[in-house]
Amino acid sequence: MRTFDLNLLPVLVATILIAVTVALIHGQPDRGRLAAVAATVFAPLYLGLPLGGLVNVRWLDGREAALLLVVTIVASDTSQYYAGRLFGRRLLAPAISPKKTIEGAIGGVIFGTAFLTIVGALVLPFSGYGPLIALGVLVVLLGICGDLFESRLKRTAGMKDSSALIPGHGGVLDRIDALLFAVAPFYLYIRNIT
Repeated sequence: MRTFDLNLLPVLVATILIAVTVALIHGQPDRGRLAAVAATVFAPLYLGLPLGGLVNVRWLDGREAALLLVVTIVASDTSQYYAGRLFGRRLLAPAISPKKTIEGAIGGVIFGTAFLTIVGALVLPFSGYGPLIALGVLVVLLGICGDLFESRLKRTAGMKDSSALIPGHGGVLDRIDALLFAVAPFYLYIRNIT
């Protein structure tokens, strides 16, 4: 196993300082300027850190580990959809995401955790079932939080979709929103276990 560990803190700090400076110089006055600064700083952190973590998972334990995380999120999202359609009665967060149900979330947790546990035992043979179950629950729950967070961002911005690049799917962010929140615990697990 190769490790790829760069100390990126100085680069991150420099990037944030440059972004804040540019936003303050070219932003709108007063409240608009503050919003521009917040958006300029937020985007690289929201997208860059998790995607960098996913790259590090690949470097630490191979592409199979990175693919395990991605497919776990897909399995959870798909299970949430079908469990919600079949059994959904109570809304999870009606003001943020009017179609998500508690029953769908439970289905996603069950199937996503089962997938990560079963396939994780093959991909990460150094792990026991107990830690994989705990990791699966944490990854899936944070994935659900990531999905709700991105839905909240869209509602706050008054948008239905984050882009039109993938018609009918809410945009690219809707495809990776759960992954962005789920990367952190998975990365920390891989980093501390390998």
